[in-house]
Amino acid sequence: MKFKLLFLVLCVLPFLSYGQIEDKEKPFFQGKISSVEYVSSLLSRPNDLVAPDNSVKEAKDKRSLAPQIVQGKDPQVENDYFVRNRHEMEQSVRMAPASVVFDAYASGSQPTDPSLAVGPNHVMVVFNTGFAIYDKSGNQLLGQTAPNPAIFPSGGCCDLTVSYDNAADRWVLSFLGSGAQVAVSDGPNPLTANWFVYTIAGIQDYQKLSVWSDGYYITENTGSSNRLWALERDAMLVGDPNAQILGFNLPGIVTSGFFSPQALNVTDSNLPAPGGATIVYLQDDAWNGVSVDHIKVWTADVNWSNPSSSTVSNPTQINTTPFISVFDNGSFSNLLQPGNGRRISIDALQATIMNQAQFRKFATHNSAVFNFVVDADASSGEQAAVRWYEFRQSGDNQPWSLYQEGTYTAPDGRHAWNASMAMDAQGNIGMGYTSMSGPNTPSTVFVSSYYTGRMSTDPLGTMTVMEGLIANGDAKIPGTRYGDYSKMDVDPSDGSTFWFINEYMNSGRRGVVGAFQLQAGPPDTEAPTDPTNLVASNITSNSATLSWNASSDNVGVVSYTISIDGNSVGSSATTTFDVTGLTELTLYNASVNAVDAAGNVSGDATTSFTTLEGNGGTPGVIAGYFFETGFEGWIDGGNDCARQSTSNSFEGSFSIRLRDDSNSSNMVSPVLDLSGNNQVTIEFHSYANSMENGEDYFVEFFNGSSYQVIGQYVSGTDFSNGSFFTDTITLDSSNFNFNASNRFRIRCDASANNDQIWIDQVIVSGDNVSSLRTKDEAPTITALRSFTESSKDNIKLYPNPAKSQLTIDVLDETYEEIIIFSSTGTIVQKMNPKQDSLSVDVSKLSSGMYFVRFVSKDGLAVTKRFIKQ
Repeated sequence: MKFKLLFLVLCVLPFLSYGQIEDKEKPFFQGKISSVEYVSSLLSRPNDLVAPDNSVKEAKDKRSLAPQIVQGKDPQVENDYFVRNRHEMEQSVRMAPASVVFDAYASGSQPTDPSLAVGPNHVMVVFNTGFAIYDKSGNQLLGQTAPNPAIFPSGGCCDLTVSYDNAADRWVLSFLGSGAQVAVSDGPNPLTANWFVYTIAGIQDYQKLSVWSDGYYITENTGSSNRLWALERDAMLVGDPNAQILGFNLPGIVTSGFFSPQALNVTDSNLPAPGGATIVYLQDDAWNGVSVDHIKVWTADVNWSNPSSSTVSNPTQINTTPFISVFDNGSFSNLLQPGNGRRISIDALQATIMNQAQFRKFATHNSAVFNFVVDADASSGEQAAVRWYEFRQSGDNQPWSLYQEGTYTAPDGRHAWNASMAMDAQGNIGMGYTSMSGPNTPSTVFVSSYYTGRMSTDPLGTMTVMEGLIANGDAKIPGTRYGDYSKMDVDPSDGSTFWFINEYMNSGRRGVVGAFQLQAGPPDTEAPTDPTNLVASNITSNSATLSWNASSDNVGVVSYTISIDGNSVGSSATTTFDVTGLTELTLYNASVNAVDAAGNVSGDATTSFTTLEGNGGTPGVIAGYFFETGFEGWIDGGNDCARQSTSNSFEGSFSIRLRDDSNSSNMVSPVLDLSGNNQVTIEFHSYANSMENGEDYFVEFFNGSSYQVIGQYVSGTDFSNGSFFTDTITLDSSNFNFNASNRFRIRCDASANNDQIWIDQVIVSGDNVSSLRTKDEAPTITALRSFTESSKDNIKLYPNPAKSQLTIDVLDETYEEIIIFSSTGTIVQKMNPKQDSLSVDVSKLSSGMYFVRFVSKDGLAVTKRFIKQ
C-alpha cells in the first residue's frame, strides 16, 4: 500500500480516480415476500414475554469463518498516512461528558451483537438472542426478553437487529431463523404497537437492514453470491402480504471471504427522492483482484410498479488514501488483551463496513458517513485504528465523491475499533468505538466504550473532540469472538443527541449504552412556518405536479416532505414535486410540510385532486417466481414435490422438483388476477433426470372452475435428460377466460421410478399490466387482524403439552402451507394442508417449545405453539 497522498485538502484531488461502467444489471430475483403474520402488542401478551437464552456459547454464524487473504500480496511499508500527518486540532476540544450511561443487557452469547434504535420516547436495545426497552433516562420499561415468541412467533436463533424508520414512525426489526424475518410495528410505542412479521426464506447470515425512501434494503453474508435485497417498504408498513422483494448481485465486488457491504441508512425523517439507494464497501489492495485501495459504490433503482425494470449500477470506484485493513492474514485472533493470566486475542472485525453506514440530507448537499478498522502500524506490530469517511453528493440521485477521510487513533497507544458513526442535524459527526490497551500503553485498560467527534466547521479529516469515556470494562473478553458490531443512532426528538451501544465486560458480557451531544450552542427547536397555497396541476391518469409557497425558518429550510394519502412519497429542496405512479379516476389527498436542519417539522399544507381516465395498461411482468426465498405462494403438492438447492436450478440455487406420477407430483401457482389482459404468457425453465422416452409433464391453466392443458412436454421429443429446456406459452383472451381467480399448475406424468423434473424461473406477463392492481387491492390491516382472530378458533392443537402424538384440527379455513419449527427457527416438518385433521409423531423431538405456522393462499400467516414433554 504505497504512499500516494501528501496533504488532505490541497493534494488529494490529483490522486483520486473515479471510474464507472454505465451498464446496469437487472435483479436476479423478483417475487413477493413469503408470508405476513399479525402479532399483537407486547403488553397485551404478558405470557409470551419470556427470558432469552443467555447460555455461554459461540454464535454459529458465518462471521465465525475466517476470511481468505493472499498472504504478503501487498504489505504497506509506512504507518498510516493520517497518523504520520496528525492535524494539530486532532482530539483538542473538550466536550461535556456522556449525559446518560447504563448497562442494557447481560448475555453469554459470543459475541453479543449489540444494536439499538431510538424513537420519540423509547430506546430499544437488541442483542444476539434478546431485546429490552428503556426510556431516555435509562429506566427499564421491559426487561430482557426473547424475540420469539414476543415478536417473532415462528422461532429464530440470532442476529437480531433494530432500526427506527423516522419518516414512518415505525420500529423495524430483523431476525434469523429458517431465513430472515422482518417485523414492522404499526406505531411509535414498541410496548403498545402491533407488529407485521414478514418471512424471507432466502436470507441466511449477517443481515444488515437499512431504511431508504423506496424500500428496506438488506445486505447479507452468503457463501455463493453477493446479494442485496430490496423490500417494498410502503407495502410492509400496511401489512400487505403482496409486499414485493427484489434480489440483486453486486457486480464487480471483491471480498476477503466475508461479505459485509452496507446500504446507506437514512438517519432522520428527511427521505431522499426514490431511487439511488447506495451501497458501499472497502476494497483492499491486499486482497486478490484489487490493485489499489478504494471504496466501491453501487446505486439501486427499484420500480415496484414494474419490478423487472429495476437495476443496480456497476460500481463507481473512489480511490482513497492507502490503508491496511488486514490483520494477521485474515484470522479472527488479532488484538491481544491486557492483563495477567491466559493470553486472549480478540477479533478486530476486519474487512467490514461497520454498522451502520448513515445518510443525511442538507440544504446544499447530501452526506454519507461510514468507517472500518485499519492497522495504523505497518510493522510487525499492530495498532487498531478507525478509518472514517464522509462522501457527498450535490443532490438526490447525483454522483458520490469523497469529501473527507481520516484515521482515528485512541490516546496512549490504545487500540480503537468496532466504531459506529452518524451525523446530527447540524452536520456534526459523532463516533463511538471500542478501545483497550495496545502493545505500548503504559496502563491496563480492558475493552471499554468511548466516543469522539467533530463539528461541521472543523478542519477536514480531523476528529477534534477529545475522547469521552462511556464505561470501562473490568476484565478480559473470555474468547476470540467480540462484538461483531456496535451501533450509533441520533435522537429524533432533538436531532443532536447521539446514542451509542457497545459490548464490554462488567461482571460478564454486557451491552453498555451512552448518550452524548456535540452541539455548538443551544439547539434549534423552532419549526419552520407552514407552506401555503398547495396546488395540483398537470394532472394525468397517473401523475400530477404539486407546487406551493415557500416556508421560512430562523436557520433555514432544508427540504419539503410530500405525502399522498398520509404516506410519504418523497422530498424536494424546491417548491415543486412531480407525483407519479397514481391510479386513474382516483381521489388523492396531498400534503406538504417543511423540515429544517435540526429536524423541526412545520404543519401541513393540503389539497385534493382526482386523476383523469387513462388509456389502459401497458405490457409488463405480472409475477415472477425464482424460488430463492421459498415456494413464494405456490402450493406444495406433497411428497413428490419439493423445493431443493441444486445445480439443476436454472438461476440462483433453488428450484421446485417434481417426480413420478402421483397426486402430489404437482405445483400450483398463487391466485393471479389476469382480468383486463388480451394476451398472457407464461415462461418457465426445466431440467430433467431419468425421464424415459415418452414420459412427459404438463402445464395447465385454471380458468376459475377447471384446469385446461396448455402445454405437454415429452421426453425424447421436446426435451432431453441432463439439460435445460425453456418454453414460453402464449394465451389469448379469445380462447381463455382471464379473471381474478386464475392459476397455473405444472404436473409431472412419469412412471414411479424416481423420474424427476426441476422447474425454475416462472414468469407470467400480460399486455395490460397496469390495470391489474388498484389502489385498494392489498388486504387491509383490518382483514389481516380478522384472519388472525378467526384462526385462533379454527385451529386446535392437542394434547398440549404432547409426549408422543400431536393432533392438529383445522376448521372452516384452508391453508396452503403448514410447517413445524423448532424454537431456533429450524424447520422440523412440513405437513399436508389438505387434511382436516393431522396426527404428528413428536416422540423423537427434543423437549421444549415448538411452533406451527399456517399460511393461507393470500400469504397471511398465523402461528400456534406446543410444548414437547
